[in-house]
Amino acid sequence: MNSRRALGHPLRPASGLSRREVLVLGAAGLALAGCTGRADADGEATGTPEPAPVHTIESMLAAAPFLVAHRGSWDNWPEHTMTAYRESANAGAVALEISVSATSDGTLICHHDLSTERTTGRKLVIKDSTYAEVSELMVDARAWLGPEAVPEKIPLLKDVLDAFAATHVLFIDDKQGTNANVLLDLMDTYPESHSHFIWKQSAEAAQIDAVSKRGYSSWGYFTVEQLDLVPALADKFTYLGVHHSASDAALAEVVSTGKPVISWEVHTRELRDRLLGLGVSGLMCANLPYLSTDEPMATSDSFGDGIRAAGDLPWMVSQGWDFQPELKTSGTLLMSAAANSSYRMGSLGPLRRQIYSIQFDMRWPEALPADDTLHAGIAFGQDDDRPYRVLIPSDVGGYHLVVRLTGEMTLLLRSPGESGGLRLGTVDTQPVRVGEWMSFKIDIDPDSIRYSRLDGAGWAGSTSNRKYRGGYFSLARNYSEDCPVEFRGVKVI
Repeated sequence: MNSRRALGHPLRPASGLSRREVLVLGAAGLALAGCTGRADADGEATGTPEPAPVHTIESMLAAAPFLVAHRGSWDNWPEHTMTAYRESANAGAVALEISVSATSDGTLICHHDLSTERTTGRKLVIKDSTYAEVSELMVDARAWLGPEAVPEKIPLLKDVLDAFAATHVLFIDDKQGTNANVLLDLMDTYPESHSHFIWKQSAEAAQIDAVSKRGYSSWGYFTVEQLDLVPALADKFTYLGVHHSASDAALAEVVSTGKPVISWEVHTRELRDRLLGLGVSGLMCANLPYLSTDEPMATSDSFGDGIRAAGDLPWMVSQGWDFQPELKTSGTLLMSAAANSSYRMGSLGPLRRQIYSIQFDMRWPEALPADDTLHAGIAFGQDDDRPYRVLIPSDVGGYHLVVRLTGEMTLLLRSPGESGGLRLGTVDTQPVRVGEWMSFKIDIDPDSIRYSRLDGAGWAGSTSNRKYRGGYFSLARNYSEDCPVEFRGVKVI
């Protein structure tokens, strides 16, 4: 699998670190530490690399806030595979979250679901299947990550522990809830196991007594529905988990217990910052390379790589893989789900310059929607990376440039909570034709916005509106009809 695009650029040096920047340094900067050459007595570099850092529970907590690779950072690599764990470690993760189940013949494997259907396309209930049967399957995340995501075998737990137990903190989750003793026995065989293993379980699961007797640290996680159990159950665990959907007040109350709190699962920088602002110690991250920095990771799209870039995400990540647009190795992105959709270009944001331009091409490749008032385009100027869909109320404001099938190009402003928008300008251009690419450019400075269609007669408009100058933007398909729209050539100038 091509991890170059997912990892992006190394972190830039920083000084006067804020809490958020500490997280950045702890999560991604550590990955670079092993690349620094030693110096001799005269200060000359010898070229001998420093040993890779060893992360323990103690060092992880000391460096809080910290990032944990949730399922091996599954927005970037096929979840719970050796590739995911390895690339997360290379990206600077101090800890890996590992889900475990046992096959019918007692073999421990790394897999999140109790069935293999979602990740492999073939339904086997793991507890009822032999390892020989499971070992024939491949985790296939191409529908989520792109066509160049290489299918990979479900790994053996022992292979993963052999690779990472000495160098990383590992959160071990007994998904079936029946393997505590055999898991603990295996954990005991590794040197300094109490410094590297943390038992992970639902707050109400029964294994915690056995875990505590073995002397292991534990992370008990509470869903929103379980938060009323925190006063009764918190003392059973070393660390507490709260789902990100909990209210600020509820999450702050758990933090006030004084136990380190680790929240899950985090895909966006806005959510990262909200949780850290509430005092959590760590984050279970599905998008670790992107969350390890606040800088743009590229200046143009990587659609042609066939791998979704870190930070690029469809508007909804919790409803399965069907909303992921199709990446074409020809260099285009096809939004075909029959839903009002957006695709955040997080890899290109945030844009911080006072003056910059965004360019993109768009077309309807197969057919035009029956209603010629329907439109697609781009949303920009958002202050953060929360989802922004045209015609759907959002918690973040910004602009959107839309093109209707009649050729009408319109710039609108929309405030948080609104479904429509304030029309700032309209330019009539050539009607849209099936299969023909249209090229657009948006020029932004502190005082004005100029929007142009470049593939025709110099059509352009402008506005002096200054309300939104945020650095995030998204591609937008603003209708639910079954009619795909395609983008290419997205870049920042």
